[in-house]
Amino acid sequence: MGAALHLNSWPHAAHSKFIDVRPHRWHVQEMGQGDTVLLLHGASGSTHSWRDVMQDLATDHHVVAIDLPGHGLTKIGSRHRSSLPLMTEDVLSLLKDLSWDSKVILGHSAGGALALRLSQKLGSNTSVIAVNPALTPFKGFAGVLFPIAAKVVAMSPLMLNMIKRRMSGSGQVISLMETTGSKISPEGMNLYAKLFRSEDHVDGTLLMMAQWKLDGLMSDLPKIDTPCTFLVGENDKTVPPSSVKDVASQMPNANVISFEGYGHLLHEEAPKLVADHLRAVLRK
Repeated sequence: MGAALHLNSWPHAAHSKFIDVRPHRWHVQEMGQGDTVLLLHGASGSTHSWRDVMQDLATDHHVVAIDLPGHGLTKIGSRHRSSLPLMTEDVLSLLKDLSWDSKVILGHSAGGALALRLSQKLGSNTSVIAVNPALTPFKGFAGVLFPIAAKVVAMSPLMLNMIKRRMSGSGQVISLMETTGSKISPEGMNLYAKLFRSEDHVDGTLLMMAQWKLDGLMSDLPKIDTPCTFLVGENDKTVPPSSVKDVASQMPNANVISFEGYGHLLHEEAPKLVADHLRAVLRK
């Protein structure tokens, strides 16, 4: 356990940069020109999950992908700012520091919840597209991990290290992928394996899981009038498609588009499909 992530072996490393905006040292990837699209991964993910979507969208958009605090190559600056409200504040500070005016935010899973909160701060000119957004408590593997994460991070360092070593085990990535309902490429599996061997990444994931609460967002759903499109893989075993449809029904300006045969990692299984739907939303 403890192998560090190396930028030079990461997808689109040539488009990476590190930006210090308190309290974190952010890893950001930027490419293309045109309207700005901000990409937000979910808990335990990183910019790598957008690698194919990003390359497609960059042909006609300015695309920005960030690693969330403690994830991937972003160095966390505070262990107490991984909740949804505080992460929203910190990402907003990054956007303002770089003068990025996002036309649309594309979020995956927990990144979909973050996208909604950001859109409320950014105003009506920003649309949200979310891939299998996690806007209600997780099910399956993640549903087990999130509740225990709060206890794990409060444990002794020895116990915490045991949990981290278990998460980095050779079979863990395969087990995790099986719970998503998705079938991703060997390259994708290898990248997730690298992430789970990173102690900093696993630590950042546990912190996010421990502090992530959706109660406030769920009560605000009827007031969020941001134009939202939710892309749902009907084979998603992490976020039940029915829960996404229920959430959308509570929002004044949200619609759901479903896809048979895809799971929670729809954007990795069918990147062109996701990119083209984003273009369609922008055209409207």
